[in-house]
Amino acid sequence: MRSAAVGAIGAGATAAVIVAALVQAAGDTPVGKALGLTVSVPEKYRGLIEDAGETCPEVTPNLLAALLQTESEFDPEARSPVGARGIAQFMPSTWESDGIDGNGDGRRDVLDPEDAIPSAAKYLCSVAEQVKDVPGDKQANMLAAYNAGPLAVIKHGGVPPYKETQGYVRSITSIANKPIAGTGTTAEQIAAAINAADKQIGMPYSWGGGNSNGPSTGGCCSPNGSSGASITGFDCSGLVVYAYAQAGISLPRTAADQYAASVPVSRDEMAPGDLVFYGSSPQGIHHVGIYVGSGYMIEAPRPGLNVRYSPITAMGDFYAAARPIPHQKKEI
Repeated sequence: MRSAAVGAIGAGATAAVIVAALVQAAGDTPVGKALGLTVSVPEKYRGLIEDAGETCPEVTPNLLAALLQTESEFDPEARSPVGARGIAQFMPSTWESDGIDGNGDGRRDVLDPEDAIPSAAKYLCSVAEQVKDVPGDKQANMLAAYNAGPLAVIKHGGVPPYKETQGYVRSITSIANKPIAGTGTTAEQIAAAINAADKQIGMPYSWGGGNSNGPSTGGCCSPNGSSGASITGFDCSGLVVYAYAQAGISLPRTAADQYAASVPVSRDEMAPGDLVFYGSSPQGIHHVGIYVGSGYMIEAPRPGLNVRYSPITAMGDFYAAARPIPHQKKEI
């Protein structure tokens, strides 16, 4: 939104941070969602960004954080030479028409992050709606409209040929999609995998069931003799294959091979999207779940049960946690 040239973004802007916002409810079922941030966000603004980042489907907490970093480096007192003000760098006319009283104190203050951050998200959603029919990348068009105005995006049929606006879009997109350190996996991919698994809650367990396309019938037989041949659903590793396929990441079919294709992390370093493995050795791994934060995972537990949320302590032989990497071995 500001007119000053977009400056270089410091290395501190891309420190990997994953925040789990999961709440334990009746039946030990988390009711929150995992929110991913790869932008280093001041603690005092993190909650505001996470909440505002759910204003509409086109805006994510990570995208909003990247925008605020680019606009002001999270400085609520920031002022540009052309008059843009605050942490989100609203021009006075835009603030007058689109600023909201985010904290309900009866005032709309462009210098108050509690007003400016939700206003930025609301305005992003508004311009996204205005340019929704413009060809090209929807996110890029939305960001360009935030910077240069919706009419410029509509006029040029996409990101306008303004050097500043093109740099603005590239900078924010790069920060928002910064890979999680050491994996090449983005926060958006992790959120996609967790959301895909969440949508399978209640699906039956099927030994050998599930693939990158979704639930399927399985085969015979599990160690206790259970057959999945007549059951459409997932086994533990089939659920993992499916969830990560929805994020564009191919993983091997078995839990042991999934562990081998991932980067081990300590239990203290576990973050949403990591895989949790059970067994006595790398070769003896017999179960896998998708960690979602706050000590919970999504899993396809065993024959007779459905896909569900479970504490990671539900099984006594926790072996290790590991972080999936894109472009590993294809499903087998």
